Amino acid sequence: MIKEILNTEVKSTENEGLLINVIKHYTLKHEVKVPFQIPNFSVLLIKAGNLRIQFSSQRKVIRRRDLLVIPVNSICTHLETSDNIQLYLIRTSFDFVLDNCYKKELADAFSILMLQSDHKVKLDEKDFTVLSMIYKLMFFLQRTSENKQVFNDLRRISFNLFIYELKLIYSKYLPEVNLDFKRKESLTIQFLTVLAIHFRKQHHVQFYAGALYVTPGHLNKMVKLGTGKSAKTFIIEALIIEAKNLLENSKFSIAMIADELEFSSAANFGEFFRRHTNILPSEYRSSKK
Repeated sequence: MIKEILNTEVKSTENEGLLINVIKHYTLKHEVKVPFQIPNFSVLLIKAGNLRIQFSSQRKVIRRRDLLVIPVNSICTHLETSDNIQLYLIRTSFDFVLDNCYKKELADAFSILMLQSDHKVKLDEKDFTVLSMIYKLMFFLQRTSENKQVFNDLRRISFNLFIYELKLIYSKYLPEVNLDFKRKESLTIQFLTVLAIHFRKQHHVQFYAGALYVTPGHLNKMVKLGTGKSAKTFIIEALIIEAKNLLENSKFSIAMIADELEFSSAANFGEFFRRHTNILPSEYRSSKK
């Protein structure tokens, strides 16, 4: 069940990019411990019980009052769930965030959270109570049959409240994760967010520049100024990291991985991988066995 709710993609046509789960009664069942991908930005809050989950090679135990931010396209393995687990989960899409944040700085803050490595935060009782109430509010709104316009307005308000609360929590518990950005940093943040969602299918700077309504040259310049690396370098690194994940954690053939990452052929994928790692995909997979 944990795998089912985490790796089900949020479809804009069905729920307009935002889905809230409140699980009070969990039925334990056997799940094969195989890696799966989480396609949405997800924020998990544990009310009771505990959950053991693995991200790549790092294992986490999530307990009561733990908040876990799960970035887009994370590869994880569900290891174990206690029989008394109760949790809140919000899943959303990048498009929903852009369309529904009242302030640009909120969208930027949320975007950078989407790119962070998975952070676990142990909340105190007060912060846990406040955040769980916001989850409940959004869950209630999701189930209501009010006037469509009223529903949209209330959902937008509650979602912005959720982001504000996340910013407060991060400033309190993880101040090193800076969520306040200058205007000149926004384009880089937006590029990295769009990249996290589309890198599997879009390998060229032109696509990202077009999505952000700037020229490829301007995008490269701003990304290089902000990070020291070009936009193209980020695209290559994202593809190599994902290729390594698939080679290590899936039973896909190399031809299937090439297709998954939108390469024209297994040979082209192999040449790309070798050029940037000095090793063939088959050799890399063999070295990890």
